[in-house]
Amino acid sequence: MKRVFSLLEKTWLGSPIQFTWQKTSGNYLAATGADHTVKIFDRHGQKRSEINLPGNCVAMDWDKDGDILAMIAEKSSCIYLWDANTNKTSQLDSGIRDQMSFLLWSKIGSFLAVGTIKGNLLIYNHQTSRKIPVLGKHTKRITCGCWNTENLLALGGEDKMITVSNQEGDTIRQTSVRSEPSHIQFATIKTDDRSVAAENTISAVIGKKILCIFNINDPDSPIDLEFQQRYGSIVCYSWFGDGYIMIGFSRGVFVAISTFVQEIGHEVFQTRNHKDNLTSIAISQTLNKAATCGDNCIKIHDLAELKDMYAIVNLDDENKGLGTLSWTDDGQLLALSTQRGSLHVFLTKLPILGAACSTRIAYLTSLLEVTVANLVEGETPITVSVDVEPNFVAVGLYHLAVGMNNRAWFYVLGENGVKKLKDVEYLGTVASICLHSDYAAALFEGKVQLHLIESEILNAQEERETRLFPAVDDKCRILCHALTGDFLIYGTDTGIIQYFYIEDWQFVNDYRHPVGVKKIFPDPNGTRLVFIDEKSDGFVYCPVNDATYEIPDFSPTIKGVLWENWLMDKGVFIAYDDDKAYTYVFHKDTIQGSKVILAGGTKVPFSHKPLLLYNGELTCQTESGKINNIFLSTHGFLNNFKDKAPNELRQMLAQTLMLKRFSDGWEVCKILNDHAAWNELAKACLHHMEVEFAIRVYRAIGNVGIVMSLEEIKGIEDYNLLAGHLAMFMNDFNLAQDLYLASSCPVAALEMRRDLQHWDSALQLAKRLAPDQIPFISKEYAIQLEFTGDYVNALAHYEKGITGDNKEHDEVCLAGVAQMSIRMGDIRRGVNQALKHPSRVLKRDCGAILENMKQFSEAAQLYEKGLYYDKAASVYIRCKNWAKVGELLPHVSSPKIHLQYAKAKEADGRYKEAVLAYENAKQWNSVIRIYLDHLNNPEKAVSIVRETQSLDGAKMVARFFLQLGDYGSAIQFLVMSKCNNEAFTLAQQHNKMEIYADIIGSEDTTNEDYQSIALYFEGEKRHFQAGKFFLLCGQYSRALKHFLKCPSSEDNVAIEMAIETVGQAKDELLTNQLIDHLMGESDGLPKDAKYLFRLYMALKQYREAARTAIIIAREEQSAGNYRNAHDVLFSMYAELKSQKIKIPSEMATNLMILHSYILVKIHVKNGDHMKGARMLIRVANNISKFPSHIVPILTSTVIECHRAGLKNSAFSFAAMLMRPEYRNKIDAKYKKKIEAMVRRPDTSETEEATTPCPYCEFLLPECELLCPGCKNNIPYCIATGRHMLKDDWTVCPHCDFPALYSEFKTMLNNESTCPMCSERLNSAQLKSISDCTKYLRTEMEW
Repeated sequence: MKRVFSLLEKTWLGSPIQFTWQKTSGNYLAATGADHTVKIFDRHGQKRSEINLPGNCVAMDWDKDGDILAMIAEKSSCIYLWDANTNKTSQLDSGIRDQMSFLLWSKIGSFLAVGTIKGNLLIYNHQTSRKIPVLGKHTKRITCGCWNTENLLALGGEDKMITVSNQEGDTIRQTSVRSEPSHIQFATIKTDDRSVAAENTISAVIGKKILCIFNINDPDSPIDLEFQQRYGSIVCYSWFGDGYIMIGFSRGVFVAISTFVQEIGHEVFQTRNHKDNLTSIAISQTLNKAATCGDNCIKIHDLAELKDMYAIVNLDDENKGLGTLSWTDDGQLLALSTQRGSLHVFLTKLPILGAACSTRIAYLTSLLEVTVANLVEGETPITVSVDVEPNFVAVGLYHLAVGMNNRAWFYVLGENGVKKLKDVEYLGTVASICLHSDYAAALFEGKVQLHLIESEILNAQEERETRLFPAVDDKCRILCHALTGDFLIYGTDTGIIQYFYIEDWQFVNDYRHPVGVKKIFPDPNGTRLVFIDEKSDGFVYCPVNDATYEIPDFSPTIKGVLWENWLMDKGVFIAYDDDKAYTYVFHKDTIQGSKVILAGGTKVPFSHKPLLLYNGELTCQTESGKINNIFLSTHGFLNNFKDKAPNELRQMLAQTLMLKRFSDGWEVCKILNDHAAWNELAKACLHHMEVEFAIRVYRAIGNVGIVMSLEEIKGIEDYNLLAGHLAMFMNDFNLAQDLYLASSCPVAALEMRRDLQHWDSALQLAKRLAPDQIPFISKEYAIQLEFTGDYVNALAHYEKGITGDNKEHDEVCLAGVAQMSIRMGDIRRGVNQALKHPSRVLKRDCGAILENMKQFSEAAQLYEKGLYYDKAASVYIRCKNWAKVGELLPHVSSPKIHLQYAKAKEADGRYKEAVLAYENAKQWNSVIRIYLDHLNNPEKAVSIVRETQSLDGAKMVARFFLQLGDYGSAIQFLVMSKCNNEAFTLAQQHNKMEIYADIIGSEDTTNEDYQSIALYFEGEKRHFQAGKFFLLCGQYSRALKHFLKCPSSEDNVAIEMAIETVGQAKDELLTNQLIDHLMGESDGLPKDAKYLFRLYMALKQYREAARTAIIIAREEQSAGNYRNAHDVLFSMYAELKSQKIKIPSEMATNLMILHSYILVKIHVKNGDHMKGARMLIRVANNISKFPSHIVPILTSTVIECHRAGLKNSAFSFAAMLMRPEYRNKIDAKYKKKIEAMVRRPDTSETEEATTPCPYCEFLLPECELLCPGCKNNIPYCIATGRHMLKDDWTVCPHCDFPALYSEFKTMLNNESTCPMCSERLNSAQLKSISDCTKYLRTEMEW
């Protein structure tokens, strides 16, 4: 709050001051002290008058209009009246001789009540000059009183009485109170019945402690409100709001109570506003504020929220304490008296006067002070002291104007300060004034005067100095005007908006509106204008194209409009009323044309007047003479949006898109990083035709297709064509069509409709734009109509589509005509058309249509012509044309048709043709049935069943054989048809179980079937068969029991099966049972050891099997069965090797000797006597292992050694034969030769060749298998019996035994099997092995 002035009269010092504000206007302040004078001051502190009284002023009061100030003085019976309008004082004789003590004007009418110290009363009617003296109203001094709105007068006196009188002075009510009353006031108390509004309640302070409230109709039931002692005494109180009382106490406490019946006396607010004392309170209903004073300060509260402190004013120089507070009726000024005799006046509310030009603002900061500021440009505010309290303010680029009534004062805002330029008188009271750079325009009484501000500077021609609008002959009144850099613009009561171009000094544009134009608000350039008409509707007017656009949701309470001054937001403006500022955006270039949209609303704080809008920031003037900036809610994105939640960011994005702030929208989208948000931004860019920015957005989200499309159209200069493309991209096709048609390329509308398949629209457009395209569109339309089933129109459009010069197109149309003709029932035309047409597909399609229409002969004809033989045959079958079907059958591939034909032929009894058709149809059951039932060819039927494995066919064949009595064949086919139960029963009945068992043994059969057979054989005491089938069904114990019961004729096979049973069972009990049987424990007859060997093999007990194998081999050797012994040892060797079990050395040695013996025959047969002799020497050296053939082997050794030239070896073995036990057993053929050999010995011997040991490279005889160097047993060659060589190594691919590659290859030229494993082999299968390390591992490694 600003102090306007302070009054410190010397004559007042040290005495309390009385003062009172002029009612209503508050232009004058009357004050008096102890100096016998009343001084009148204006609202700026200038003394306007002084009234001398005979004594000190006792009381003074202004009448209700503020025209007359009444005063009474000590020692005088006169009432002094000062007229504010004439500045003259008059005296009125009261006619009362005693001293006057009280004076008060009525609220209604012009009644003045005057009371005396003796309790007498005078009521004076100023209007009629009638005086009504009332003697003895009170018995003692009248001290206080109050009028109400019904002109009832309540008075209180020292006689402790309160009286209520009417305007004639008659006492209506009177009541006595406990102590002297003071501060009497009339009020309306709160009741449940809100309709009662009369001031019938009186309140008064009784004895400075009690607040008494009573109804004048019931004065005997008062309500006495007493307060806490600590509050002190009641200083003053005031009614406010809806029945509330504010009370100030001497100790600084400030209380608000309610008088509502149910809560009367309840303290709704209480605070200690001042530490030591409180001297006065004052309430301004206009401002809705309360002021209290005490402790050298004033505190102001808002009545709407008492807790809120509105302002505090400190008066540190007032050390004697404060006095009384009083507000002017308009709440602008607050006066405070002090104990030392000074008077201070504060400005609490200013007239909100302000103006703006571009970004410069001017606003009233005190009653006689205007501040000019340009916050956007950062200029220092300039304070201008003005001569008058202005009614209007205007600011231009270089000037300031203020004024009142018909005068305006102009100031130059120079760089060196403010200079008063001149004052101008106009021809009427100025309503508003506008300034720009050089000119001012003033509106008064329906006219506008445009004039130069500084005429002498411009050296202007006279006619350009000033001009009055409108012209004399224009019968209109100007209601509003505005001034821009180039134009004077005004609106009239006839609805005309005129643009006057200052540079050319002539009118350049006018717009006629149906009703009067009340207010206009041009944007900074004057190229757009908002106007409000007399219906309070708002419009945006563009003088460039003379177009107006209604502003949506425009409130009728709108006071003004501000355009955005930020250069980038050209189309944004706000419309404001007392409570809210509505943000609008004028979208000039959108695909839907220009329009105005409401972006949102922002609450405007109380008593804020918007002056300037810049980048979403609204600069407002307040009633305290300051400016306050508020941010529009529609520009929330201008705050930092880094840490905002996604929902807030989406709202911000919506704001940026509404305001066309696409760069800000881009930043929001980057933070959101949401595909939907990017798409929203891109669509908004398209809507506003910002193609470059849309490309940027779509490129960011990777939408290549639309980027390429936009790149193609971005250079288009035709507005409508570009907008049409963009509307199409946004799927607004009707709008796109309208725009295309309005563009320079209307055919684009046709292309779009064709692409969208909107054929009706396309045809209509083609008639106007491109008639040559009608056939092609008709064809496409016909295809769609055909698809939807509208065949009538489809036929018509196909016919329209025939051009006669476009073969491919016409073929499609003719095909359509054919199909539609058939569908419409014109079958002959359709069929002829289809037959003439080259397309196979058409014939098929027409055939299908005809087939559905049951027109079989025509359908079949078309199918046949189209080479669709399957379909043709199928249709011929439906119309029973078997001859045609027969013709077509060689071309038919469908089994279904062959089947239908076969059934027909079978029905006709032509079985051979039927069976062929059935075979083509792959219906084997029918083929088998006909061969059996009609053609009597069971062999063919049987071969088909075997080939196809048909179950039903097998059943038929089984039944056939059953009828013939061939049960074996019947059983076989029943099993094949999976009828195992019937086959079993048949086998049982006809004693053919062996056949059944044989058949079922080769099938994939269940355990139940095997068990049934086993039980049957068990009943028949046929143990071998019973055991075999118990084994198959997994009942090993029973199987073994039956195998062991088999008679001796079946013994060998039975034991083999028993061994297999035990091997599968892996049951120790069964194993022991079988071993006991083999050893002869059960019947005393031990079985052949080979069975025990097989048992151990079956049980995978390889070590036991090895021992048994050696025993068996030994027995076989003793019996002379060397090959058998060799095979037993070889198989055991291979098994042990595969199981990686150590091979017994005895087994390995025996196998090597037996193999050497077997090689002898091969070498001798091949004529290689040296190799044969060497192997025989090895065998002869172990002759004890061949007891059955000692003499023959030794004889062969002597002969072969002799042949090979090994005379010494021949001699030594011949000598052995001469022993007595062998001599007589020598074959007579050789006996003499051998004897001669012994008698004449020849000890010459061919030296055996030496070769290196593969382990240690030691040279040793090639048939020697034990290396003297490394003591290793060297592997031997299975082809020669020699030890192996590293660089001549191969193995048999079957048994993996080693051989010398060169020797083995040579042997296989004459032999076809491996000498070790007897498997078939040829030399091509042998591979030379370069690395033989893995074959040289010692036997311990197995």
